[in-house]
Order: sequence, then structure tokens, then C-alpha cells
Amino acid sequence: MQSTAPNRYRLDAAAPASGFTPAFPLLGLYDPIVRLLSRDRAWRSALLARLAPRAGELIVDAGCGTGTFLAEVGRRAPGVELIGMDPDVRILRRAGGKLGDARVGAELRQGYLRDIAGLLEGRVAAKISCSLVFHQVPLEEKRAGLAAMYDALAPGGTLLIADYGLQRTAAMRMLFRLVQLVDGFTDTQPNADGALPLLMREAGFADVEETDLFATATGSISIYRAIRPAKAAPA
Repeated sequence: MQSTAPNRYRLDAAAPASGFTPAFPLLGLYDPIVRLLSRDRAWRSALLARLAPRAGELIVDAGCGTGTFLAEVGRRAPGVELIGMDPDVRILRRAGGKLGDARVGAELRQGYLRDIAGLLEGRVAAKISCSLVFHQVPLEEKRAGLAAMYDALAPGGTLLIADYGLQRTAAMRMLFRLVQLVDGFTDTQPNADGALPLLMREAGFADVEETDLFATATGSISIYRAIRPAKAAPA
């Protein structure tokens, strides 16, 4: 039975109006465009399988967008505790409607990746997912976001990132230019150069691996999995 709990909002978090790449201005076109250009059904299905949600777990979807993946997680594992966060209030409101239609309950919070630990208010997540966010933010924000995710996870918890990663071929690099024209070269190039796994290890994550790779019309999308070690590494 799907959860019928109402979605709970907290959209008053201190977050400036600028500093992130907003969703497509016409939100009604956002999901179809992502589906067309990124093969999102393929990689979301793989991401959900890797996440393997279970009832009773606290799972955070950081940069949840319109709530597509949150709804899939809730349908897969009724009884899971879900939190979705995004800096864009407009897109969170759209996510609330989508989750309501899917009869999936979740908390929706306004905030950046770096805010994730604070938004949990002392709780720790069993798993964190993040899709198509890291390529949009500056290098320092990538580092801050990963550090915050590390702090927000329980020891032994899992981080899963689906995003544009290393563009291995000339064809993928050429296709990825479309993303770079929209989101900027400075923020996106570290992803294309394969920086994400290195940044994840730098943040303290262990067992970092690329589990899946998808060729799309806008470059290749990778799924990366990592673990917060059960014990801190010695100094």
C-alpha cells in the first residue's frame, strides 16, 4: 500500500535567489526535455536498483528537482522515509504535486547540497541519491556538497550520484558541448574530465566506483557509488 501521508514542506530555508542553475523556465517542459536528452528512464531505473530502498530507511534525494525519482523510490519501498531537497522553490512545489499524485509521502526542503546535514536536524541518512546536479555547480560547491553528504550519512551509509562524468570519446565530448553551452564550461568541465570519483575520495568516501555508464544525446552519464566508512580513517 502506498503512503498517503501528506507531503511536508519547509521552503523558508535561508537560501539566496542566485547561485544555482535554475530549472528550465517553462517547468511543464522540464521533464520531457530531460527525458529526451538524457535517457532518464534508463539511468533512473539503474539508480533505483543500486539504491535498493527498504522500508524504515531514511533516504535523501539531494537536488530532487520535480520529484520523479522520489516518487519512484516511494513506490518501490512503501514505508521508506523520504526527504527531497532543492534550492528552487518553484520546482519543489511541482515535486509536491507529483508526489501527491503518486500517493508518496515525503518531506521537501529548500537548500543547496552544502545544506544537507543541517536540514536533517540531527538525523542521519541511510542513503543519499543525487542526480544531474554536480555538473551544474562550481568546483568549491562540489567539494562542499560532498563534505556535507559525508556528514549527513550514517557510518556505513551509501551515496549514489547519477551525473555527467568522464566523457571518454570524442563523440561524447562533442555531445556534452550542448550541456556546457547551457550550464557553462567552468562548472561542467571537471565532470567531463572525470573529477567526481576523485572528489568523492577526497571527501572521505570509500569503495568509490562507477557502476553504470549510459551514452545519451548530451554525453555520457555515469552512476557512482560510495560508502561512508563505518570507522573514520586514521589521521
